[in-house]
Amino acid sequence: DAAGVDYMEIGYRASEKLFPPGEFGSWRFTKDDAVAEMIGDVKTDMKLGVMVDIGRVEPEDFAYKKDSPLNFVRVATYLKDINKAIELAKFIEERGYESFINIMAISTVDSYELKEGLARVEAECNVTAVTVVDSYGSLYPDQVKHLVGVFSENLKKKRTGIHCHNNLQLGFANTIEAVHAGARFCDATIQGIGRGAGNCPIELIISYLKNPRYNLEPVLRVMQDHFVKLATEIEWGYILPYMVTGILNEHPRVAIALRGSKRKDHYADFYRELTTPECFDKQ
Repeated sequence: DAAGVDYMEIGYRASEKLFPPGEFGSWRFTKDDAVAEMIGDVKTDMKLGVMVDIGRVEPEDFAYKKDSPLNFVRVATYLKDINKAIELAKFIEERGYESFINIMAISTVDSYELKEGLARVEAECNVTAVTVVDSYGSLYPDQVKHLVGVFSENLKKKRTGIHCHNNLQLGFANTIEAVHAGARFCDATIQGIGRGAGNCPIELIISYLKNPRYNLEPVLRVMQDHFVKLATEIEWGYILPYMVTGILNEHPRVAIALRGSKRKDHYADFYRELTTPECFDKQ
């Protein structure tokens, strides 16, 4: 809030009955009472929200906006499920929340089908923005520019967002390119923290925008007070296995699995296995 951030996605919202007890922490479900307890008496203009996945949330998981500390909900979807995403976004809007749609794995999408999906979003719901999501961290700036252009051309009443992963160390560069191409919502995280290779670092995008409404020092304070220690406890950011999945346009789950194994630093073997499956070493 002190940094001037406009929107903060603070966790997922999912139905507890769809997951085994104890498999995830509380921010996989991000219940309203937990958010209210976290906020306490703090007054903020920053909008707070959650992410939901298609098929992992139930209608009863959302109170009406007047009874919730949340302001917005982002619907994460693959293009093949865009109709389900639209219906979920419409339900969220009926409950009084601001809604967004994130189209994941955009680097795997057919252009014709993308335009069809965007046309449906434009016509059938009132989302604030639709986000280009480079889930695999495989896009280059020219591709980002093209995709933001496609989104903007097909979304006359909605804005375009950008969500980059840093597999190729291009999360920040791609976010800048998206801004220049017309994106109005930029996803970023403190010190780039995120799944696998992580995301565009918020400290970089705040510094780049040079907008007096944003303040870098509070972000650096959080990094100084908390992230120095956190970075010794968990791993995120650019490392070679995530680079490999990025250049091959592969889901990072295989790199995440490698990093959790005894072969975590077998980079060349990992690359060979992904590019030559018949040579896969089952050990």
